[in-house]
Amino acid sequence: MIRQINTENLPIKLWLVDVEDGALQQAKNLANLPFAYRHVALMPDCHQGFGMPIGGVLALDEVIIPNAVGVDIGCGMCAVKTSLEHISHPQLKNIMADIRDVTPLGFKHHKTIQDEKDMPDNDDPYSLEVVSREYESARYQVGTLGGGNHFIEIQKGSDGKIWIMIHSGSRNIGKQVADHYNRLAIKLNEQWKSPVPRSAQLAYLPLDTKESHEYIKEMQYCVDFAFANRKLMMSRILDIFSDHFKSEFNAFPMINIAHNYASKEKHFGKEVIVHRKGATLADEGTVGIIPGSQGTKSYIVKGKGNPESFNSCSHGAGRVMGRKHAQRTLNLKEEIRKLNEKGVIHAVRSVRDLDEAASAYKDIDLVMKNQEDLVEILIELTPMAVIKG
Repeated sequence: MIRQINTENLPIKLWLVDVEDGALQQAKNLANLPFAYRHVALMPDCHQGFGMPIGGVLALDEVIIPNAVGVDIGCGMCAVKTSLEHISHPQLKNIMADIRDVTPLGFKHHKTIQDEKDMPDNDDPYSLEVVSREYESARYQVGTLGGGNHFIEIQKGSDGKIWIMIHSGSRNIGKQVADHYNRLAIKLNEQWKSPVPRSAQLAYLPLDTKESHEYIKEMQYCVDFAFANRKLMMSRILDIFSDHFKSEFNAFPMINIAHNYASKEKHFGKEVIVHRKGATLADEGTVGIIPGSQGTKSYIVKGKGNPESFNSCSHGAGRVMGRKHAQRTLNLKEEIRKLNEKGVIHAVRSVRDLDEAASAYKDIDLVMKNQEDLVEILIELTPMAVIKG
């Protein structure tokens, strides 16, 4: 931990020196919730979100907050180590072209419905109000990347191996579940005359209500869908690698970890609902993934189980400027030059791509240094080629 703020009802523990005013105010709102537990933890990639800062960890007593999970429920990372130690530049370009052929990007979906076996294994998704409504559409979206900061990246590891990494989430089904239950929570909070001001964007559902039970089931489905989404993309990418390299190619088991969800956990002797919004589980021994920004290193890590962070760590580098601000202020030629100098096959082509340039993000080296008490670095991954959503 870097510092602690003690001005609110509960302490705010920070793994960073500077935090933007908006994110700090959101953290103060969390610390003053009547059902918040123990303290609020801000990871080193923290920045302002909706209601709760991204890179925030919040434990609640007998309450769940849909907006403290967010709209991309289950968003997370997966990575696979391969047996390969080298890919030529022409091979890499051909592989990236093949990946684009089988993976819809941004708002695009598959043109044909995907096999039901690629969806989450759930006894009865049609018993879930929002999931049942979105299920058929989701079958066109499973195995698609999405937009924003989602990416597919080919990397060279410090272990000498080629790695494949994906960052993606629950697509539209997660947003629909989040929006539905946040609206419902707002309506109920107004009826209950909640002590939490609506302006804080932290409407809650007590655990003993039907609404919270339904949200938790639908949230978990979206976590499972996001995993299924990453798994299907990775399977198709591995098939492409296998086609290119034949018997030379083998893949190790996939690492998967989510960073937008809520779960029941025991901390400081009490069962609470831990909300991780842009934060990753870092239990002792848990293997996780912390990506950098486009063109910078990513990391395979092992958690240290630090109780002060509720066994959590950062989910990435974290933004240092908003998307529109980056597009207005960053120099396109300079950002392209920096990526070209590193030899990265990248996705910065126009001014609109500058929201995902490296300069729009925090220094991943500093982020990792600030959380040395949360994770141990196992492998450093240097980018070779990236596809952005």
